Formats: sequence, structure tokens, C-alpha cells
Amino acid sequence: MTPPETASAELVAAALDRVETVEPLINAVCTLNPEALEDAARFDAESADGRSRSPLHGIPVLVKDNIDTAGLATTAGSLALADIPPPREDAPMVARLREAGMVVLGKANLSEWANLRDERSTSGWSAYGGLTRNPYAVNRSPGGSSSGSGAAVAAGVTRFAIGKETDGSITCPAAFNGCVGLKPTVGQVSTVGVVPISSSQDSPGPLTATVSEAAALLGVLTGAGAEHYAPDATRLQAKRIAVPRHVFWGYSPQADAIAEEALSVLSSAGAVIVDQTDLESMVDYSFDDELVVLLAEFRVELGRYLATRDGDGPQSMADVVAFNREHADTELQWFGQSFLEQAVDAPGPDSVEYAEARAKCLRAGRDDGIDAVLREHELDAFVTPSYAPAIPIDLVNEEMHHGACTQPTAMSGYPILTVPAGLSQGLPVAVSFWSTAHSEAALLDIGLAFERARPPLPDPTFETFI
Repeated sequence: MTPPETASAELVAAALDRVETVEPLINAVCTLNPEALEDAARFDAESADGRSRSPLHGIPVLVKDNIDTAGLATTAGSLALADIPPPREDAPMVARLREAGMVVLGKANLSEWANLRDERSTSGWSAYGGLTRNPYAVNRSPGGSSSGSGAAVAAGVTRFAIGKETDGSITCPAAFNGCVGLKPTVGQVSTVGVVPISSSQDSPGPLTATVSEAAALLGVLTGAGAEHYAPDATRLQAKRIAVPRHVFWGYSPQADAIAEEALSVLSSAGAVIVDQTDLESMVDYSFDDELVVLLAEFRVELGRYLATRDGDGPQSMADVVAFNREHADTELQWFGQSFLEQAVDAPGPDSVEYAEARAKCLRAGRDDGIDAVLREHELDAFVTPSYAPAIPIDLVNEEMHHGACTQPTAMSGYPILTVPAGLSQGLPVAVSFWSTAHSEAALLDIGLAFERARPPLPDPTFETFI
């Protein structure tokens, strides 16, 4: 990736102008950094002195609002964290952004508490940030929980944003908003200073305009360097890519049609397509075991995070539940907090119930799932539709997602890369590439080759979908 030719101050000013233009339509940015232009001027002075920190020097980036940024509100979308002092220090990944010369433009809205608040929650809504909308159809969902990050990239606010995925929270907004999303292997990017759900599944990662930009941002986030993961499309040649049709295809005719085209594109570009490579371990596998794991880890790990914050804010999951009840007119105006309430009394990470559920998740998603099928068929990766086209926003009724591809990688802690594949009736549709631990480089090679063989999506029009 080549360094930008435009001065940082111009890039940041353009991003701020774009925020002013599109925010009334999509509401993706919940907090702006008042020092962004000063930071850009400082990085421009370094450039003038011949000092470039990285290929991303001077480029603006948005950070999901559950990642600590010194001096800027970090709320996880909750009013319970809105009025306490902001974090004193950057999360390590944010410190790396600044060390690479990137300008933190501000914070991106998200689904409150990363969408583990209630069974009937609406993706893209938080009490602090309001409702984020999809730039391709403003009455359609931006996905969650990294809703603002995906919508802002799609809307052209900035080409770089940070999300965090537990199960689908980068993949879904990337697919719905027509941008690139990469959830790395769990542990590749530090989660220190991140409002947690699950240490076994949480993974921060990039949402960007292109695959090469996702690779560069991943290198910064991991500390490996912006050029460490630079993808090479020629490495697609002879890669064996699996098509697990059972469970992960067949829930959306629109998504299937575009994914079938993707198979032809990959084959023409040199990949070997290996069909009918199903993960039998995932057939009829429910969310129950995963939920046991998430609720157990969420309660304990949220308490540890809250203890790092100054002020008189909540110190436990029980405190958050109580705050929401006391502020029901704002916090509970659209839906409840059933997951938070369950977490208060759920078995903890030291329980037999947790250990059994975690073992089942790893067996189904990893041991008998991804790794077993990769080994049996000598595969490099899987390809699947990511999601059906974006669903309508509905703050009254339960969201009706038709299917997804993220559960095996979520339970395994494995990486998944989502790349725009086309439009269906004007709505973005994506495909996802996923594989075993630490396979990010191979996934990026595949993603780049696919991206280059497809025309880019047209810019969004911010119209209401009919």
C-alpha cells in the first residue's frame, strides 16, 4: 500500500465535512475528536521533515465506541458510561494507531453492549448514539454490532474504521454496508481497554474500503507493521476453497445467486473449488452452548473492565441492569435487557456448566468442524454467503435474520474475511472466506484476488429502499 499523497489536514477536513453531510442521514459517528485537525497538522509537520511513521501516516480512522480512547467518551452505547470521565489511556490498539501516524477522527456508534443486551434488540441502536442507518437504504439495517464503523466506511466518511466481533459483529456490518471486514484470530489484536463480552471470542479488527487497506490496518493493530500482511492476488493459484452448502448456503436466494457467481470468479482466477464439504458438526447446532459461554464470561469480564474506569459509574453487570431499570424511559424504550439479566445469575466461568458448554463449542466449531474438514479435504479456506441482503430496520418487532456464516469461526476463535460481492435489488451482498487459526494472510490473498476480479460496488445513494 502506497502512502497517501494528500496532506493529513486535508484528509481530516474532508472527513469532517463528510460527517456533516451524511450524519443527518445515517448517524454513524457518535463522538468526534476535537483535536483531530491538530493531530493531522502535527503529522503533516512530521511528513514535511521526512518522517513518515507508516504507510498509513496521516490517515483518519474511526474507532468503535467500546474501545478506550484517551479523553474521548467510551460508552458501549450505554448512558451508564456516558457521564463518567473518559478513559485516561488509549487501549493498546488505539495507541498503535497513533504510533502509526493515524488520526483518530472519533468514535463510531454501535449496537448497545455489542448487541448482547436482549433477544429482541435492534442492530445499530444505542441509547447514547441513537439509531445508525444503512447508506444504501436508510430504512435498512446497518448490521451489528459494529454498525457505525461499517456505515461510515460505506458512506465515505473515512476508508478505515475499527470494529470488534464476538459472533458476526464485523462480518454483518461489512456485508450489509458493502465494505470489507476482517475478524482476526482471537488474540491477534489486544482486547485490553475494550468493553468485553467474551475473552474466548472477542476479536477487534478492520472495516475498510478495500482488502489491501484491511491488511494494512490489521498490521498496525497487531503491531506487526502496516506492510506485514500485504496480500498477493497471485497466491490464489491452486488454493483449494471449500463450499460447505449445508447450513451456510440456502437461506437466501439473493445471497446464493451472488455467491455462485463468486465461485465462478474464484475458479476462473485459478482457485480449485471443492464442493459439498459440509461441517456436519454444525448441522442443527443451536446457540445454547455459545450463549452459556458468552453470558458467563460477559458478567465477570465486564466487572473487571468497569473497575478500570474513573467516576461513580456502574461496577458490575448488576449495576448496569439497575441503571437501565432506573432510566427505562431512555435505555429500555425500544427493547429490554434479558441477556444482561440472565448474565447476572448465570453460571460463571468456574462452573461445570460453563466448562461443558465451552468444550461443546470447541468440538463443534473447531475440532470436528473447521479443522476436521480442512484436514480431510486438504483445503485452504471455506467460502460462503455472508448474510442475506440487509433487513428492514424495526424498533418494534424482533429482527428477522435469515442466516449467517459466523458461528463456527466465532466458537473456534478463528479468522473470517468478508468482501463485497455485488448488489441484489440495490442492496450489498458479500461473501466470506474463513479458515483455521492464524490464516489471515491466506484469506487476504484470496480476498484480494476476488476483489480484483469483481467490479466495485456503486456509491450508496442514501435513499429509502422500496
